[in-house]
Amino acid sequence: MAPTALYPTIFVIFGITGDLASRKLLPALLSLYSKRLLPKRFAIVGFSRRPFTREEFREFIRSKLNIRVGQFKEEDVKHFLDHIIYVQGLFDQPDSYKALANRLTEIDKSWGQCSNKLFHLSVPPDLYEGILHQIHDSKLALPCSDETGWTRILIEKPFGNNTKTAQQLDALLGKLFKESQIFRIDHYLAKEALQNILAFRFANSMFEPLWNANHIDRVHIKLFESIGMNGRGKFYDSLGAIRDVGQNHILMMLALIAMDKPDSFSATDIRNARSQVLRKLSSIPERHIHEKVVRGQYNGYISEEGVAAGSKTETYVRIEANVGLSRWKNVPFYLETGKAMAETKTEIDVYFKNTEDKKHEHDPVKQNILTFRIQPDEGIKIRFFVKTPGPGLITESKILKFKYSDVTSFGVMPDDYERLLNDVVTGDQTLFASTDEIMASWKFITPILEGWSKLTLKKYNKGSADVE
Repeated sequence: MAPTALYPTIFVIFGITGDLASRKLLPALLSLYSKRLLPKRFAIVGFSRRPFTREEFREFIRSKLNIRVGQFKEEDVKHFLDHIIYVQGLFDQPDSYKALANRLTEIDKSWGQCSNKLFHLSVPPDLYEGILHQIHDSKLALPCSDETGWTRILIEKPFGNNTKTAQQLDALLGKLFKESQIFRIDHYLAKEALQNILAFRFANSMFEPLWNANHIDRVHIKLFESIGMNGRGKFYDSLGAIRDVGQNHILMMLALIAMDKPDSFSATDIRNARSQVLRKLSSIPERHIHEKVVRGQYNGYISEEGVAAGSKTETYVRIEANVGLSRWKNVPFYLETGKAMAETKTEIDVYFKNTEDKKHEHDPVKQNILTFRIQPDEGIKIRFFVKTPGPGLITESKILKFKYSDVTSFGVMPDDYERLLNDVVTGDQTLFASTDEIMASWKFITPILEGWSKLTLKKYNKGSADVE
């Protein structure tokens, strides 16, 4: 019997006319198709409310793919578009889901067998609950056979707005799907440079013995963007920095840095190791929130399109976190993210103690620093010290670095969504957040959100390098 990933598969995209589908999902699927990594028989069924004829929809999708000259063979693009089908419907209308179910049945009949079904909710989070109920009521989630034809669902972040809403969404999903069928997307986990943290730590014996509080002074995780809202004002204003990237991207980076070596590199063991770190994050008491958390908003934010008048939504946040594991006793993790900053970059700095000179143990000028550059210019660099030529023992810092782009054998870095979609078809959940991870991250973040009103909203100018 062939692996289930090779069985005919239908990708159902709710909200296919939206930004996420055109910017991420469809280009990733086209790339997978051009590399012959999709099942030989597949279909992409788009579901949205806009009226299209087949040709209008085909041209709409082609225009949204934004294909660069020479990026794909024209024949591949044409054949890929032939696999896309459109079903017009309203997200809250049962008849629309019946029409969708009938269309999926027609495809199965034309193929002469039951197909896999992958449902992706490419819609705003406030629509999740209604769509999930409709999927259940229309029996779309039921496999069409006991032996073949799995059903899986892809959920984008943010997964809830706090602990309570995350629990409610998880309970609803649990009624429809088994945990093995649920794929919660945090696309940062699929970034090659982020995955390289595990390889770097556990494949190089020189570093792991130093990976503890005896040698590491602090860790600084930064996710900065130089842009403002760029048309996302309404969506962003309902979230803010801490929900948009803090509860997910940044905490997942922390988990990869702080996790113990898993028992194996299976999806279950890796997710458990990440979850253990997140469960051990020390809650920040309300009386200490002023010392541990900074929130800010760039000047001009409330003038952005879609932003509510007088909005107090933060566009910047800095948190001092601590992990309650003996390995990380008294080691602060600084988590920082912001919009309209001086530059766009995501990186993790690991500061090592100056164990030879206790006077300068915590002096950043005298410390070795290991930096994981996640984006752009993916790579790793280490700051170390050498003797300056001449009399006396005077040292100066030098940089040893590696960049993926400098190594031609690596080729083009794979796209996040390309990797994620390939993994969901094969059933590999390693790069997807588990229920335990989601709940543990919200358990840490929710008390901070509850104390927001007690924090001054600091203003900063666009292009700032820091917020004080």
